[in-house]
Amino acid sequence: MCGRYASSRNPSDLVEEFEIQAGNVRETVEELGQNFNVAPTNEVIAVVERKNREVPDETVRKLTTVKWGLVPSWAKDTSIASRLINARMETVAEKPAFKKAFASRRCILPADGYYEWYTAEEKKDGKPVKQPYFIHPADGGILAMAGLYEIWRDKSVADAESDEAWLWTCTVLTTSATDDLGRIHDRMPLLVERDRYDAWLDPLSSDPDDLLGLLVPAAPGRLEAYAVSTAVGSVRNNGPHLLDPLPPDGTPPVGGEDGTTLF
Repeated sequence: MCGRYASSRNPSDLVEEFEIQAGNVRETVEELGQNFNVAPTNEVIAVVERKNREVPDETVRKLTTVKWGLVPSWAKDTSIASRLINARMETVAEKPAFKKAFASRRCILPADGYYEWYTAEEKKDGKPVKQPYFIHPADGGILAMAGLYEIWRDKSVADAESDEAWLWTCTVLTTSATDDLGRIHDRMPLLVERDRYDAWLDPLSSDPDDLLGLLVPAAPGRLEAYAVSTAVGSVRNNGPHLLDPLPPDGTPPVGGEDGTTLF
């Protein structure tokens, strides 16, 4: 699964990467700021493409904010969100919670990288030791995670024209981890390659087979992983220090020889 990630890019970098036209960046994106410990229920940045109401068959790409944890349009309340932070690629086209969003409300969730916890064989106080790793693009580029978004009507707000009446939420699509990353955890986020941004975001495209064919796990060597402080386990902790590699301690985690890097 993907349960934590880092998002610290300047909005101007995202505008360039995802070809967002001027005027299509919500104010909330600028207000959000850096987050090195993104957790479920947090507001996150998303790239979405919506139908142009004024011009049929035309779409508009936007940079906006959504809350992490999907709330389907049919949900009675928002409590379901905590259970829907991830959607499995293998079942996303059929599951009631994701089916409609997969057909027309797909997004990209930009990240610096994501955190995953490796469960070691040794125990401390009778409990398995869990070591967090930060997994990120080896070239320092943006991690374009495939996502879905939904728009939920809050009926407790009488005015349907009010922004407060509509809740925008998202989920991260996951797949089986590649051999190397699978040593840490058996699931990983699905990525959208740059040459497939347009096809993935297009709300006018809805063929499940075509859409699933756009998503791929990271190519071998594309991602790197290294051990980080267990401080990331608490949502109260934030800041760039969470991305610092652990210093060598003579005990290689999972296969590294210096106690820091996995591969």
